[in-house]
Amino acid sequence: MSMWGSSPHPLDDYSMGGVRDTAVIRFFNAVYAWMAVGLAVTGLVSWWVSTDYQVLKSVNSPGALIGIFVAELVLVFVISSAVRRLSAAAATALFVLYAALNGLLFSGIFILYTKTSIASAFGACAAMFAVMSVYGMFTKSDLTKLGKILFMALIGLVVATIINIFVATTMFNWIVSYAGVIIFAGLTAYDTQRLSQIAAQTQGDPTLAARLSVNGALTLYLDFINMFLFLLRIMGDRKQ
Repeated sequence: MSMWGSSPHPLDDYSMGGVRDTAVIRFFNAVYAWMAVGLAVTGLVSWWVSTDYQVLKSVNSPGALIGIFVAELVLVFVISSAVRRLSAAAATALFVLYAALNGLLFSGIFILYTKTSIASAFGACAAMFAVMSVYGMFTKSDLTKLGKILFMALIGLVVATIINIFVATTMFNWIVSYAGVIIFAGLTAYDTQRLSQIAAQTQGDPTLAARLSVNGALTLYLDFINMFLFLLRIMGDRKQ
């Protein structure tokens, strides 16, 4: 979810074809571009690690996984909390580093699933993400209440995922997976609308807009990655 406070509906902040609309387009061009870079880095690192057994074994050791997870938490905190103090270049470097660490963390999917099913899940995720992001950008409905509901649902999803580790029934796994897809699809729309508001508010400050566009890329990147992982659990064909 977005880390920023509330503001009026984005369509109240700017009119199509105006100066602010141009600023919003420029802002989202940066957001989607950096998000694409992040996804590419994650995919490439993940694939490369999967091709080297020794590296893969080292990365998936308990100590390494804990270290990567802690490092990711620190990076998300730094990018989110210090975004107004960091330069755009520093924020970008931290985001790319985070994406690379995710690549290490997700390298096992190339071992567990066929490449065809990974590509299919990625394509389905891209299509769903595009639809929900466009909806969030152009809908006249205020998604603030939906965002609060989705945040509570996300907490429930985390708890259910932990329970599923111990319960591990097929039915419960399917329920958690489908719930995850629905929740992160909704968050994509919500976060896109919040970014539209941020874009309109920062149209007079290109430097701040550049910094916040990296934070926005991180937000949508996380929505995409999580939705992809849940879709992969549903659509993925495991290797024999």
